[in-house]
Amino acid sequence: MSGERIFGTDGVRGRAGQGWLAPEAVSALGRAIGAVLCRRLTPAARAARPRALLGHDGRHSGPELEAALGRGLAAAGFDVLSAGLVPTPALALLTRLQAFELGAMLSASHNPAADNGIKVFSSLGEKLPDEVEAEIEAAVRADGRPVTAGGAPRVDPRLERAYLEHLCAAAADLDLGGMRVAVDGANGAASRVGPQLLERLGAEVVALFAEPDGVNINRGCGSTHPGALQAEVRAHGADVGIALDGDADRCILVDERGGLVDGDPILMLLARHAMRADPWPDPRIVATVMSNRGLHRALREVGVGVVTVGVGDRRVVEALKRDSLSLGGEQSGHIVFGADNHYIGDGLYTALRVLRTVRASGASLSELAAPYRPFPQVLLNVPVALKPDLLAIPAVLEAVARVEDELGEDGRVLLRYSGTEPLARVMVEGPDADRIRAMAGEIANLIASELGAAPRSG
Repeated sequence: MSGERIFGTDGVRGRAGQGWLAPEAVSALGRAIGAVLCRRLTPAARAARPRALLGHDGRHSGPELEAALGRGLAAAGFDVLSAGLVPTPALALLTRLQAFELGAMLSASHNPAADNGIKVFSSLGEKLPDEVEAEIEAAVRADGRPVTAGGAPRVDPRLERAYLEHLCAAAADLDLGGMRVAVDGANGAASRVGPQLLERLGAEVVALFAEPDGVNINRGCGSTHPGALQAEVRAHGADVGIALDGDADRCILVDERGGLVDGDPILMLLARHAMRADPWPDPRIVATVMSNRGLHRALREVGVGVVTVGVGDRRVVEALKRDSLSLGGEQSGHIVFGADNHYIGDGLYTALRVLRTVRASGASLSELAAPYRPFPQVLLNVPVALKPDLLAIPAVLEAVARVEDELGEDGRVLLRYSGTEPLARVMVEGPDADRIRAMAGEIANLIASELGAAPRSG
């Protein structure tokens, strides 16, 4: 583990029990996190013994790794409390609103149960800047001894209830009486609070995949596998289906016909409704390079522009703050509402905002999503052993230039590496599905040939 990066694009991520996610390493990492963040506190805050809040999703490894992280933080001088099984956005929000000096979530989001991860938040509920993560990495490499003394942090169930009350207050004017809503909790962090929230607001709730057993998180369910939810919406005649991921910061919707509504049409319908109801002073949203050009086209029709940023919710948040904008997000369903929700992406909060739009407009979800007409998009994943600059490979650069010249303004090519896996991602978008599939295959095969791997579909 001596030379590899510890923090990736979204915290620490990997196979639970191995590498930096072995309990001994996590305890040492906790001590390093605590030491670095403690140095940033005022002397008075340090003297008062700062507080840290932890939480976990539905993975079997969560409590053990939470206990290890808590031992490390306690060794660095923190009082440590656990919120137990809670969504990542709940952990971030509670850290901010209940005056914890730091928060840390044990979760691997939409990944399989064998994986886990650590997401660290500042006292404002924000992800740590790159330079702070680098300082933590240096600290744990300087002292990687495990912390063995101490037990698991105390779980305070009032914290989950505080998050539920926060969401209910945010939706105080939303009455879901007469609506049937299906919610897929991905057997993860929102398995309890998601159905409770919707019932409190008056909906008839059809709950599925809301029984985490430690190994079933994201398995055939959630935002990355919405097929079962689509079938349930059709079978029960639900008005809306909500698919969350394992830690509930993402939200994919299903309309009353069983059609999928991912992050792009969610951004589109929210922005179009906002411009009708209370136009923004700056009519722009933030989206990543992965968003379909159909989003840009549907928003141009109502005078809304798109600020395009790199992949990752951190980049979305940076642009929202920089330009004082109200809405941004990713095609994956990670939507951020700016100052309205403290720049914290929250799948349940997103669902509430869409449900409010459905109620206020009197239209169905399928009608609200209809103006979004995406161009066909092909994404191929290519396993790689190394990650050189893809456009520095002459054959790849030539192929991309040829494809982009043919597509013109009606399409695009995007090449990038996964931040957490040894994969190169090839995305081609354009009006002709068969043609772009062939284009993507050509580029993927070139990358595989140059880097000694074989492509696989994504």
